[in-house]
Amino acid sequence: MKQLERDLGLPTVFAISVGAMIGSGIFILPALALGIAGPSVVLAYLLAGVLVVPAALSKSEMATAMPEAGGTYIYIERGMGPLLGTVAGVGTWFSLAFKGGLALVGGVPYLVLVFDLPVKPVALGLAAVLILVNLLGAKQTGRLQVVIVAVMLAALAWFVAGSSGSVQQTNFQPFFADGWGGLLAATGLVFVSYAGVTKVASVAEEVENPDRNIPLGILGSLAFTTLLYVLIVAIIVGVTDAGTVAGSLTPVAEAAEATLGGAGVAAVIVAAILALVSTANAGILSSSRYPFAMARDGLVPESLAEVSDRFGTPSLSITLTGVVLLALIAFVPILDIAKLASAFQILVFVLINVAIVAFRETDADYEPSFESPLYPWMQIAGVLSGLLLLTQMGETAILGAVVITAGSIVWYLLYARRNVQRQGAAADVVGQRIGKTVLDETESALDEGTYEVLVALTREVSRDREAALLRLAADLVRPHDGRVVVVWFEEVPDQTGLETAAETQSPADVRFEEQTDDLAADLDVEVVAGEIVSHDTKHAIVNFARHRGVDSVVAEHEHRRLRSRLFGAPIDWVVRHAPCDVLLVDNDGYESPERIDIEDDRPVHPNVVAVTDTLASENDSRVVLGSTSDRDRGGPIEPYWDEVADLLSAPAETDGGKSTSTPKRGVRVRRGADHRLRGSVLDRDDDRPTGGTEITLYPHESQQPGLLRRVIERIVF
Repeated sequence: MKQLERDLGLPTVFAISVGAMIGSGIFILPALALGIAGPSVVLAYLLAGVLVVPAALSKSEMATAMPEAGGTYIYIERGMGPLLGTVAGVGTWFSLAFKGGLALVGGVPYLVLVFDLPVKPVALGLAAVLILVNLLGAKQTGRLQVVIVAVMLAALAWFVAGSSGSVQQTNFQPFFADGWGGLLAATGLVFVSYAGVTKVASVAEEVENPDRNIPLGILGSLAFTTLLYVLIVAIIVGVTDAGTVAGSLTPVAEAAEATLGGAGVAAVIVAAILALVSTANAGILSSSRYPFAMARDGLVPESLAEVSDRFGTPSLSITLTGVVLLALIAFVPILDIAKLASAFQILVFVLINVAIVAFRETDADYEPSFESPLYPWMQIAGVLSGLLLLTQMGETAILGAVVITAGSIVWYLLYARRNVQRQGAAADVVGQRIGKTVLDETESALDEGTYEVLVALTREVSRDREAALLRLAADLVRPHDGRVVVVWFEEVPDQTGLETAAETQSPADVRFEEQTDDLAADLDVEVVAGEIVSHDTKHAIVNFARHRGVDSVVAEHEHRRLRSRLFGAPIDWVVRHAPCDVLLVDNDGYESPERIDIEDDRPVHPNVVAVTDTLASENDSRVVLGSTSDRDRGGPIEPYWDEVADLLSAPAETDGGKSTSTPKRGVRVRRGADHRLRGSVLDRDDDRPTGGTEITLYPHESQQPGLLRRVIERIVF
């Protein structure tokens, strides 16, 4: 696959970052924020800049460790996994497109001050030109960005220098006109003004010397832009009447007219148009790299990762981004959607701060050349402040972020999930800790033993089938000098008296007793046989197991008809109410198995491991840990299997059995599903091995982990 050329230097990095910030945030939003917070809007811009610092530091560190196209998406996907990576990639892509559209539509009113032009057609024309420039190459885009930012900053510098002497202190009274609530609400509104500070990381793969240029570009541009924002907003507040500026579409131009006259207005118009064009330009440049990076990871179609032979740019990705941008300008109220997208930007910054913790705490290959100071307190502050700002964005903005998130999750589940097998660093961290807990529990389970097993027969079975169940039960109790209790539970109609049924000795009863006595003679364990007649077999099994105090119940797993799958069969009730573990056996024969497989897609229950080890030790079998899909997926499941192998007394393989051929005699052990409906409807009949036996172990409720841990295990493993 073609790679992007590294031809963006530090001036270009600085220009892209500054250009991505200085736009709607200073030329449009101050008037809206002034109506919310009054003069304290100056402090709101300063506070918003400070609250961006943790994410800027985190992203600078991760950009030096992973200088790849995709920026935010790459870091969250690698740190938090492909699901949240998809959410971050899709959401950030849309939010950047929204911000670009807002910049173009918001910049046209400044142009209208000079020319009587329709807003949308002009915005569409500017968007088309910028899309074409981006298609020509990153170097051309970067050069244009440097020129735009240089001219824009010169005009704004003249505005600041020429207007600062006209500031009136009385215009700042009362400073906290709307209290702390107004200040926080305004901070949340203008937070999007700084969203572009880290967008340069999305083109990190095209940056020269990324170890140096990315941190300097991000942090330097943030400090510079924060100072510039505060100065400009302070001048707007200090030289104008808040009542006339609040809600204005051109607040900077009005301030310039009050201090510098027509020449000042002209300079501001030039600066505003250039700034808003550069914001849209940087937005197209960085947002188009998100589909490019996601395509390389299989989360969106591969065609979006194709690089143009002629221009060396991801042309299809840029084109798609351009189409979305044009559609937004033409048909959607951009300002409202941009506000919704800003809430998602705050959420993405929160995830960025969490992702760096995941990278630092895992054993992943993560070697940044720049490290964020004050770790992890800086990241904790970023997470808490981001969540606080989200609460100030209003219900509509939060709802919009939820919609984007839900849509991304649906896309991942329907399309992307089947294309990826990896998981994030956070899953590794959680998986390692959960795995350690499960391993400690497994070690304790291996030290315990099964002393008495109830073999519950609910119908007459052949000699071979009963022999398999008895040999299995005998292997479980033999190491502990235990006992096997074999009971035939016979169910009779309600109208038949139990005493009469019990006194009647049928030919089947005689065959059962003779067959069991004959089989028990060869087991080298104590075997107790009996028969119980009842009107309800499932209650009889549970009551007998509870009264006898057995450690496990062994029964055949009868594969059920559709009615039983939907509404439950008696054995389901036994599984849920038994006072001990229940082992359901898909009985294809059990006699000195050569191989015993543990196959599960999660940390295996300790009792499953204990049963497997006991059976393997009694039969000199080899244990195969983990399915092939587990091994291919990697992550925390792989070292977990290795450590389980160290606990076993029987020889074990941890490659999913790929190194050896499948034996003629084999057994597979797995844990049963936790939920009755799942265990019934999704019974894995099609996966049953041929020529072997499958044992499904349902641990007693007291041996089950809590619901929260089971959910986390399911997600992580």
